Amino acid sequence: MLRKILIIILSFSCFIPIVKAEDSLNLSSESAILMDAESGKILYEKNIEEKLPMASMTKIMSMLLIMENIENGSLKYEDKVIISENASGMGGSQVFLQKGEEYTVNDLLKCIAVSSANDAVVAMAEKISGSVDEFVTLMNEKAKNLGLKNTNFANPHGLDNENHYSTAYDMAIIAKELLKHEDILKYTSIYEDYLTKPDGSQVWLVNTNRLVRFYDGVDGLKTGYTTEAGYCLTATAKKNDLRLISVVMKSPSAEERSSDTSTLLTYGFNSFKSNVIYSKDKSLGKIKIEKGKLKEVDVYLKEDATEILSVTEKPSNYTFNIKIDKINAPVKAGTIVGTTEIIDNEGNIIKEADIIIKEDVEKAGFLDYFKQSFKFITSGIS
Repeated sequence: MLRKILIIILSFSCFIPIVKAEDSLNLSSESAILMDAESGKILYEKNIEEKLPMASMTKIMSMLLIMENIENGSLKYEDKVIISENASGMGGSQVFLQKGEEYTVNDLLKCIAVSSANDAVVAMAEKISGSVDEFVTLMNEKAKNLGLKNTNFANPHGLDNENHYSTAYDMAIIAKELLKHEDILKYTSIYEDYLTKPDGSQVWLVNTNRLVRFYDGVDGLKTGYTTEAGYCLTATAKKNDLRLISVVMKSPSAEERSSDTSTLLTYGFNSFKSNVIYSKDKSLGKIKIEKGKLKEVDVYLKEDATEILSVTEKPSNYTFNIKIDKINAPVKAGTIVGTTEIIDNEGNIIKEADIIIKEDVEKAGFLDYFKQSFKFITSGIS
């Protein structure tokens, strides 16, 4: 049986202006998008549904599958990966891994995120799925699960293939999903590092995304270049609690790729702000715990509920429709005990969020029931 709580937050209506390609950003890239990483709102668009080769931005999906395997426990950072002949023979950008060498998942993930290493991503594909073909199947299944209709993967690295393509919009959605795994930023934010080979020699790793060093707030994600794709970049940056995702595809040069990305991010940070609708640290109310030592506990949002506004706007009107399942003890702190729909003024559900408790509740024993009964009886005695 569901218990429902309704919370109304007072404020004002909002309108987010979307800059179209004909406006004044004057980007040289064939396709581009700027998106709020939290809500997915599009803040700028230019040919965002045009199918184009995405080169090594492909590795955003590859890294997403790696992170999912790490977080579900089927893969660990310290796990060993033996390099196959297939992986060592990869062309394009690489860190010159040799057949039979052994590296950790941590090593290879760093090579992928920083140096865009094709040999490293093939090694990881084989580690996870047993073969590149099986890994590509997983990539396309994930794209379908994300609702992407204009993306198809033919490989995990991004070398040109007529059946390998995406759009600026789809790449932004994949990036948004990857950013749910915050640990990836520990890798994509590295500007330079070293890979130590089994013989003790070192390979210098330099981030192909120069904005990691030269644009304040940029901490990812992935560049790309092939003859067919031109120069591409999916970037993310955070300032003042606002995280943005930008994608540029088919830029004429590496310099224009970076320039267009800088223009998009600067426009975003100058034009928009993030507002916390409801804090994860503020109680939503109390719920009953069946058969628990504690009869009631406070519930909270798992994450802050936020909205994106133009810099001149005030917060919006939202209603929270909270649904809590019947909860039986024992239950651990951090357990998801329900969900909430966040509803705008027009009745549209703009987001669904998880609700948690923040304390352990042990199952009540006989003595606990006796104490509760005694307290109930004595409370009626004057």
